[in-house]
Amino acid sequence: MSVRTLIIDDSALIRSILSKILSEDKQIEVIGTAKDPIDARQKIKQLNPDVLTLDIEMPGMNGLEFLQKLMRLRPMPVVMVSTLTKQGAEETLLALELGAVDFIAKPNANLSEGIADFSKQICQKVKAAAKSSARSNSMRAPIPSITPSSAAGPAGSLIAIGASTGGVEAIRTILTKLPTDCPPILIAQHMPAGFTERFASRLNDLCDINVLEAKDRLALKNGHAYVAPGGYHLTVERTSGQLKCRVYDGEEVSGHRPSVDVLFDSVAKHIGPLAIGVILTGMGRDGARGLKMMRDNGAFTLGQSETSSLVYGMPKVAFEEGAVIEQISIEEIAQRLSSILKKMNG
Repeated sequence: MSVRTLIIDDSALIRSILSKILSEDKQIEVIGTAKDPIDARQKIKQLNPDVLTLDIEMPGMNGLEFLQKLMRLRPMPVVMVSTLTKQGAEETLLALELGAVDFIAKPNANLSEGIADFSKQICQKVKAAAKSSARSNSMRAPIPSITPSSAAGPAGSLIAIGASTGGVEAIRTILTKLPTDCPPILIAQHMPAGFTERFASRLNDLCDINVLEAKDRLALKNGHAYVAPGGYHLTVERTSGQLKCRVYDGEEVSGHRPSVDVLFDSVAKHIGPLAIGVILTGMGRDGARGLKMMRDNGAFTLGQSETSSLVYGMPKVAFEEGAVIEQISIEEIAQRLSSILKKMNG
């Protein structure tokens, strides 16, 4: 069964390019295009697509307004097509909060640079969106969750989190519940350059803890979370008895940069049994090998449950490969981290 896809974009050129790219994938069928939300509403009713690609900037009603109404009246998997600007990043994060499954940044204006990578990524994202639990998640009643009063850990402890598709909202769910006495948190979220700074800034506005984009050789502090910059790997190192971020360019690992495997490998090596590893929603297998290494080195490891994952890919592979000690819902992770750290304190 091919993924029946509707493209919504006010630019005829972009509609044509996206149609050509997606149609070349044998597992995707472009069933139509729409130039604005009014056109899109009619096409959705007529064609009943599996997935929408949606431009944020459109005349009449912008993509965010359209998405909000869509998720209320007829929830379905949506991949946002975003501009690489500060405003574009802000709007993209809002779109993910409203229920979009994923996003992709448009190639630059001349369309020649990065078109091959864009083509590969958008096909992957559309197919992953079709398998996501976007419909059921939007209709699922939220599980009441407890906000821990303390999450203090022993000296030198650290939490490492890895995520991909659906991770923006999953990470927000965890971090907004963590108190300021928690150990340092390192985060590898698959996200392109230009978006991670806004992601960290938005989390910082919402959380009691401090959230920032990681910088090379930045000393780690309790009550702080460090997001890997898009396009760079994030690791931890111990120098002169102090834990620090290492941020560097390099080859993609497990198909990604930042790579969850790279982060988890370094945490396994430098933190060992004082670490907790958490693998969240996402497609693919990045993080499974690194999380297994963390577990083998004495860390406690958690995986997001299938029912609470937007895409149960990365947590599934990690669980099947014996990397995960415990699988729980996203709403329970903050409280579980608190209880694990309390036990580590003895």
